[in-house]
Amino acid sequence: MVRVAFTRHLHRFFPALGETALVDVDSANVRALVGDLDALYPGLAGYLCDDAGALRRHVNIFVDGAPIHDRQGLTDSLDHAANVHIMQALSGG
Repeated sequence: MVRVAFTRHLHRFFPALGETALVDVDSANVRALVGDLDALYPGLAGYLCDDAGALRRHVNIFVDGAPIHDRQGLTDSLDHAANVHIMQALSGG
């Protein structure tokens, strides 16, 4: 199972994320991961991806500590024991 952790800021928009620090899903690639997470937390895919399905500019996904390569198609494969971190970039001053 792929283990997913979310930046704490996402909990504000998706309170159900606060029920667990980590989520385990069985996804073969990042695109499937986004779909599986959206099934668990409706609306999350729309927050992470734009209308074309590409990762939004303010969102980063790391697999085993490295950023994904395909931000457009989300085709990066996931090992069954991968650790994924989904982060929202914050800005301000």
